[in-house]
Amino acid sequence: MRIATWNVNGLRARLEYITRWLEDRQPDVVGLQELKTPDDLFPHDHFADLGYQALVHGQKSWNGVAVLTKVPATLTHTGVPNQEQFGSRQITANIDDKLAFTTVYCPNGKNLEHADFAGKLAWYDDLTAQWQAAESGPEHRIICGDFNIVPEPLDGWRGEAGDGSIFYTKEERGKLQALMDTGLTDLFRHRFPDAQEFSWWDYRGGAFHRKHGLRIDFILGTAGLLDLTEDVVIDRDYRRKIDELTASDHAPVYADIKI
Repeated sequence: MRIATWNVNGLRARLEYITRWLEDRQPDVVGLQELKTPDDLFPHDHFADLGYQALVHGQKSWNGVAVLTKVPATLTHTGVPNQEQFGSRQITANIDDKLAFTTVYCPNGKNLEHADFAGKLAWYDDLTAQWQAAESGPEHRIICGDFNIVPEPLDGWRGEAGDGSIFYTKEERGKLQALMDTGLTDLFRHRFPDAQEFSWWDYRGGAFHRKHGLRIDFILGTAGLLDLTEDVVIDRDYRRKIDELTASDHAPVYADIKI
């Protein structure tokens, strides 16, 4: 099964681009973030023509998450408890009774002085509590998405020079670690412990071509998935402009897992 995550930075603006990726890579289950699309405008028929059921927790103009799946799926829940003010940022589905699949679009935090920074930390606390409270269900569990945290210096182009700035703070890293301490492993980092690859690049200043990026998009899985994971790919080819179609500022990330 090919499992993927992608912050698409506007679903309707990038629908043709996303379609090309789906047809090319043929993922079985995809978590999408930053749809910027309300539920009633989500193009269900378009994805159905491509062979995908869509489960959606959308929002007008901002945020929004969805699960695309070729495999039978049941929506379990949407949203992080107590965090309605941050909008539509979480959705969970059971995939064919084999996998509990969650995708999240974690708050950015804006900057260290902004109220959203403290809000980001509290959002992570409630996400972790929600994750711990939902341990019944399928044997295997994945949470993937845009986490807006650089876990280690290796994961940001600035390296240790970035420490203490937004995305790189001890507070943010501590919240991500608390989530992972519930029994999750970063599948990319487990497979490639020393690789420096990025999943996000600013549109400005030629950041993509200068390799000035961050790795902030992860697929985190429970222990039983580690030996079943055959490969994890940060799909840089789909961060480039294709014909006249502009890519998201995030690359898709996918994992091939024998489940």
